[in-house]
Amino acid sequence: MFSWLSGSGRSKKKQVEEVKTVVEGLKKMYKSKLLPLEETYKFGEFHSPFLNDGDFDAKPMVLLVGQYSTGKTTFIRYLLESDFPGIRIGPEPTTDRFVALMHGKYEQVTPGNAMAVDPKMQFRALQKYGNSFLSRFEGSFMPSPVLESITIVDTPGILSGEKQRVHRGYDFESVISWFADRADMIILLFDAHKLDISDEFRRVIEAIRKNQEKIRIVLNKADMVTTQQLMRVYGALMWSLGKVMQTPEVTRVYIGSFWDRPLQFDENRHLFEAEQEDLFNDIQSLPRTAAVRKVNELIKRARLAKVHAYILSHLRSEMPSIFGKQSKKEELILNLDHVFNAIHKSRQLPVGDFPGVKRMREKLEDYDFKQFPKLYQSMIDTADTMLAVDISEVMKMLPKEEEVAKDKRIMGGAFGLTDNDPFSTRRRDLTKPSGLSAYDDEWIVTQDTAKYDSIFQRLHPDYQGKISGTVAREEMMKSKLPNSVLRRVWVLSDIDQDGMLDRDEFAVAMFLIDHKLSGNDIPEFLPSRLVPPSKKSLYKSGRGGGGGG
Repeated sequence: MFSWLSGSGRSKKKQVEEVKTVVEGLKKMYKSKLLPLEETYKFGEFHSPFLNDGDFDAKPMVLLVGQYSTGKTTFIRYLLESDFPGIRIGPEPTTDRFVALMHGKYEQVTPGNAMAVDPKMQFRALQKYGNSFLSRFEGSFMPSPVLESITIVDTPGILSGEKQRVHRGYDFESVISWFADRADMIILLFDAHKLDISDEFRRVIEAIRKNQEKIRIVLNKADMVTTQQLMRVYGALMWSLGKVMQTPEVTRVYIGSFWDRPLQFDENRHLFEAEQEDLFNDIQSLPRTAAVRKVNELIKRARLAKVHAYILSHLRSEMPSIFGKQSKKEELILNLDHVFNAIHKSRQLPVGDFPGVKRMREKLEDYDFKQFPKLYQSMIDTADTMLAVDISEVMKMLPKEEEVAKDKRIMGGAFGLTDNDPFSTRRRDLTKPSGLSAYDDEWIVTQDTAKYDSIFQRLHPDYQGKISGTVAREEMMKSKLPNSVLRRVWVLSDIDQDGMLDRDEFAVAMFLIDHKLSGNDIPEFLPSRLVPPSKKSLYKSGRGGGGGG
């Protein structure tokens, strides 16, 4: 099926059987056609480390980047709707390490050195940054349904002021760049009260700017300002980003407050809901389009590797045989932009495929140009064949894989356990029971039922004594709690899963809302003491709902 298998004497049928998925095809293609070129021209030392099977097999990765106290870790907690092992949240820099959140059967924290030597993971290349980095890297494993579909990477808060003068002990921008190259989405978080871009933040943005198509900007904590202030904050952010991103296109900014506290100014609630839905839909697409992005990333890598080979071989050819090597090297580095332009014209290579001049100058300082390999045109031709022929063959498999994956959704956490609740992005009736059961004779809501019954009667229940999900939603929204919290309340209180609330279920919903407004957390499952006596039989029969986020 693929040209890199041809000439082996095996039948075409056998070849088709060997490569059944896009990822498998990309692995074979990389190892046989691109990796030899990268090894010969030291691509891993200049740009991105060599790929292993873990890089191809990895789940989609979401990378969170931002200055300290912009809500990165809280954003993750908002997505998962639970704490994770090793979580640190605070107003000052509290996340002092890179944390990869991954799915696991049990909750545990794995040190960075162990993560970097695991052949099944995509982090082996991080060993090049040494113990100073690996001691500040860890894996956080937990049985979250969200993490069954994606991997989330939390990063240290980017410093500002005097703090950024302190050296971290490793190349922070380079590590961020490594994660950005492998991430499927990069979320840059800004605080509505902290729009300044520090020098370190600027360097980080410049390091990841080559992955611009992956970047999503989030203006967090937007409920802390009024509508008029929000307009000014949004304009100031766009102005700052325009100077750093250096792109003529307007950067897409998602506005919201990604935490479970009551909204301080809720006049923009509908805007926040629409923005969250757009962002979540963007994240939802990651599992479905993972194969396409892997193809795209390999194409970008192959084009860069090809240009890199031309650059190193050209530098070697320009060096004198005996005398004046150091002065010639300095001249070539100083005029590296002219060298790039000469290669661009002579080889007819796109300017966009060339690496950054500044970064390349820094890398070249440590090398003897005479030790660079000469140009092996056959290896370049092999890479060209891969781009022109083999990639096309792999892409023929994409429609079939996309058809299989079209219904894949991230489930659990803020994304919901079902599509059928009035606080999810798809508002339908709840129909899928969770199978949870609970038993208790004492109903702790009894002391407040008179107050809740009065509200319930004002909502004009139908002849069955129930109110619809739409009516319940409007009443529950008066609490000003975020949709993620109200959705969890709905799932817990709609015990019979009919998409409506009777008197007892409404009382449970109101009790949970008051519980949250008092500063407590919403439980993951409905405690037995909260189950109304009228619903005990549903739990005994296995029909009861109550699964939390």
